[in-house]
Amino acid sequence: MIFPIGDNQVKGGAYPYVTHLFIGLNVLIFLFEISLGPNLQGFIYEYGSIPQEIQQGEDLFTLLTSIFLHGGWMHLIGNMLFLWVFGDNIEATVGNFVYLLFYIGGGLFASLAHTFFNLGSMIPSVGASGSISAILGAYVIMFPHSKIKLLVLIFFRSFRVAAIYFLGFWIVQQLFSGVGAMSETADSTGVAWWAHIGGFVFGLAIGLFFRMRYPIELKVDKEHLY
Repeated sequence: MIFPIGDNQVKGGAYPYVTHLFIGLNVLIFLFEISLGPNLQGFIYEYGSIPQEIQQGEDLFTLLTSIFLHGGWMHLIGNMLFLWVFGDNIEATVGNFVYLLFYIGGGLFASLAHTFFNLGSMIPSVGASGSISAILGAYVIMFPHSKIKLLVLIFFRSFRVAAIYFLGFWIVQQLFSGVGAMSETADSTGVAWWAHIGGFVFGLAIGLFFRMRYPIELKVDKEHLY
């Protein structure tokens, strides 16, 4: 498996307080989840986003609460790793408050996209993946040539690749999986592919605005990778 573990950093921007806050908040909420024991399923159904309920205009608050819940340790760790690597550059560039609104907006849009492609489903959707997908969409627009440091876990070796290639491959993979999941013969993986795709599209659109609004390239430290 391949994981991103670093990237070129923005210099002189806002400190990523919100990124760190969301990582800490997601971890704390997950620890609370696992403390619930047999009551966890009821908690997930209460605060996860269920497409049929959203379709009927019920429990709309779960569009927000669901993006702070996770279904397991690997789900949490994968999301937080991506948030840690890719979130700080966007926050450093656009500022803490704008980034906070962007993160929440991306999560809401992603949850709605998941609902649209899963009408009638009573399976709750949880995870920060929609918000993080929005971050990835904005990142590929704002920092297409940033070098992403990738760890090949099986060999425990790393290499670098431009963000546009890594994130381009990532979204193509999501699209293939999302289309495949729409067929009746597709295996159910429990992954909200269309939340990922919806969040990424949201991020692309907002990223275009961010790129026009903020002097991005002048701030990127192209010599150092963290």
